[in-house]
Amino acid sequence: MVSRSYANFLDLASGNLLDFPRTPRSLPRVMTVPGVISDMDGDTCNDGDSYAPVIPRQRNIIVANALPIHAQRDTETGKWRFSFDEDALLLQMKDGFSSETEVIYVGSLKVDVDVSEQEEVAQKLLEDFNCVPTFLPAELYRKFYHGFCKQQLWPLFHYMLPISPDRGDRFDRSLWQAYVSANKIFADKVMEVINPEDDYVWIHDYHLLVLPTFLRKRFHRVKLGFFLHSPFPSSEIYRTLPVRDEILKALLNSDLIGFHTFDYARHFLSCCSRMLGLDYASKRGHIGLDYFGRTVYVKILPVGVHMGRLESVLNQSSTAIKVKEIQEQFIGKRLILGVDDMDVFKGISLKLLAMEQLLQQHPELQGELVLVQIVNPARSTGKDVQEAIKETKLTARRINENYSSAGYTPVILIENSIPLHEKIAYYATAQCCIVNAVRDGMNLVPYKYIVCRQGTPKMDEAINVAVGSSRTSMLVVSEFIGCSPSLSGAIRVNPWDIDAVADALHLAVTVPDTEKQLRHEKHYRYVSSHDVAYWARSFMQDLERACKDHYSKRCWGIGFGLSFRVISLSPNFRKLSIDHIVSAYRRTNRRAIFLDYDGTIVPQTSINRAPGSEVLSILKNLCSDPKNTVFIVSGRGRSSLSEWFAPCENLGIAAEHGYFIRWNKNQDWESCPSVAGVDWKRIAEPVMQLYTETTDGSYIEAKETALVWHHQDADSDFGSCQALELLDHLESVLANEPVVVKRGQHIVEVKPQGISKGLVSEKILTTMVNDGKPPDFVMCIGDDRSDEDMFESISSSASSAVLPVTPEIFACTVGQKPSKAKYYLEDTSDVIRMLQGLSTASSVKHRFVPQIQVSFDSVA
Repeated sequence: MVSRSYANFLDLASGNLLDFPRTPRSLPRVMTVPGVISDMDGDTCNDGDSYAPVIPRQRNIIVANALPIHAQRDTETGKWRFSFDEDALLLQMKDGFSSETEVIYVGSLKVDVDVSEQEEVAQKLLEDFNCVPTFLPAELYRKFYHGFCKQQLWPLFHYMLPISPDRGDRFDRSLWQAYVSANKIFADKVMEVINPEDDYVWIHDYHLLVLPTFLRKRFHRVKLGFFLHSPFPSSEIYRTLPVRDEILKALLNSDLIGFHTFDYARHFLSCCSRMLGLDYASKRGHIGLDYFGRTVYVKILPVGVHMGRLESVLNQSSTAIKVKEIQEQFIGKRLILGVDDMDVFKGISLKLLAMEQLLQQHPELQGELVLVQIVNPARSTGKDVQEAIKETKLTARRINENYSSAGYTPVILIENSIPLHEKIAYYATAQCCIVNAVRDGMNLVPYKYIVCRQGTPKMDEAINVAVGSSRTSMLVVSEFIGCSPSLSGAIRVNPWDIDAVADALHLAVTVPDTEKQLRHEKHYRYVSSHDVAYWARSFMQDLERACKDHYSKRCWGIGFGLSFRVISLSPNFRKLSIDHIVSAYRRTNRRAIFLDYDGTIVPQTSINRAPGSEVLSILKNLCSDPKNTVFIVSGRGRSSLSEWFAPCENLGIAAEHGYFIRWNKNQDWESCPSVAGVDWKRIAEPVMQLYTETTDGSYIEAKETALVWHHQDADSDFGSCQALELLDHLESVLANEPVVVKRGQHIVEVKPQGISKGLVSEKILTTMVNDGKPPDFVMCIGDDRSDEDMFESISSSASSAVLPVTPEIFACTVGQKPSKAKYYLEDTSDVIRMLQGLSTASSVKHRFVPQIQVSFDSVA
């Protein structure tokens, strides 16, 4: 199986990032009963004699940057040897899946494989390990991983901005193109093995942020989850990324997005709100984000450790031997342990400074307290890492020079890579563990420490610990790491506050054993019950729920490149065909036409809100047709509407959602008599004014019968927050007034009860029927929530006794979005083209027909 994904790397220059051919699968489409494998793609015919019942087996495709595989070349045969990496999270999470679930891994190997060997290696990994390798060319991998991932995404996601060349690498477009190209290769490999109707795809971490778009582009209903293992920065940090929108839109092509903490999820949602204008709401244990008819679920789910793996290493004889060595080496001393990757964000130097201050402030601890700092090899090679290594060594050397004595070294740096059983031994013997990262995604070091301090019966026997003896542990953790909220018994610190960290370490080593025991028991209960299997099982259950409605809606894709997204709407919802509506228009004789104004026949973004000459010409022609009754139904005031549409003498206007109405220019305005006065404005306006003064960018629109508070120009998060507060405030103070308070798109509106666009359309239709001219054609077009009332009213009127004969109904919303209408048009230009088609179809010679007069008193 040769990797051909990178052959057209230069296609990036053409912008055709998402247009790729179907890739043949390399795995069977459906696994059936034992010994029976279905055809590859369903292309072979069944002759009736070889029929076997198909028993679908769930498959989870796990996609990550690296496969959970150890690879090394045999020195004697020169052949590659592979084995599972038992410590890899991707392998351990299988415990959370059903035993019947097949798991396929897609990712890169940690070694370079020559092109001539790739096909053989890929076949072996597929057959023996269910792994599909993504072979990236060396230069592409360098730009993808060491370039964009480690020098741009990694620092930014950990809150470090490249404000100067010394503080990080500036954005490089070529590295971004390499990142996109690498993600496309991963997508190609997923497509080789996926059965899109049945399989679940779970993508991991920031290396593959745009992968969801490639998969959603190819399979609109793919069942797709994404989990981010790193922090997600606040919107102020994230918005500095030049490709911020592309990444957000790609993530939103997932069905479920998982984060370790609420903070990370909150930051992501804030970015979606501020940069894409999306709303979100809490929905029974998860957060739902509406995106073009799809609900993208956001879940907070901290990962755990694999209890069985840690306990099995604890039970090894080599671990017990190492524990005894450590106990002998540090006899009579109190051991503090740190285990960190060499990374600028792990706060190792800050930890050492706190240790130095602790020894300085408490001389009695000199000669007794030892900090063992295990430094895992760095995963990147940037100048920031080199500076961190240099600073760590210099600080450790200074402390040891000042506080060492015969047989005592206060800081021991272990810089070389050590086996897992030795790390486990240090965990098991340390009285305290400190994780002092300035920013980290989750960090499982505290969890591992807790499990190892609990020990096992076999370990206890090996090191002569009494059975049933109490266990103790102490944790000092940074408040900026993902596991911090889960460890309520830990001492939380701000790693930048050296004094506070030193005090925390002193408290940790001097607290009574009874308190250490209580803290340990509390932590162990949580860690043991929220292990990696619990995490994986919970995520997959949420992903299944998020995908359960995939086949109950119609889906189609729109957008180019990384702006691609899928529209998911009701099966009966479709684009309005101009030919279809014109045909119906021509064969009908009594037509009712209802048109919203803003966002329907005039764009919302238009600076000049007055209708153009083209719109006026079309409406004038439609109104001149005696078969037509045409109304503008708007929330705007009657003065502006009557001025703008003065040339259209036969046009009906319903202003302020129908409070004022007239059938043509020559008739007087009538108001709804059932509505009380507007004395409530004296209560509502001061409240709105208060929120306007405290919300920069907001303003009040005063209508004759309504008040509207606008906040579209305010900060999106603050404006939305203030709108909710204002809504609650107004509902409280106006509880006894005959008004309704509603929140719309960037507005909060107070208007009289009993007024809506739905009631307007119903009254006009009823009047036409009472005058003996029931319509056989009804068209209603609008773009916002208030127009949904019209769509619902027209549908209910057609199904009730209001209309004696069911007319042809065309309820149409502007924009592809969930709606009570059955049709949609893309934008206002589509609406104008459709109206032009109707105008052209109208009779050239119009006969004058007296207009129908509506009276609110005569309408039930």
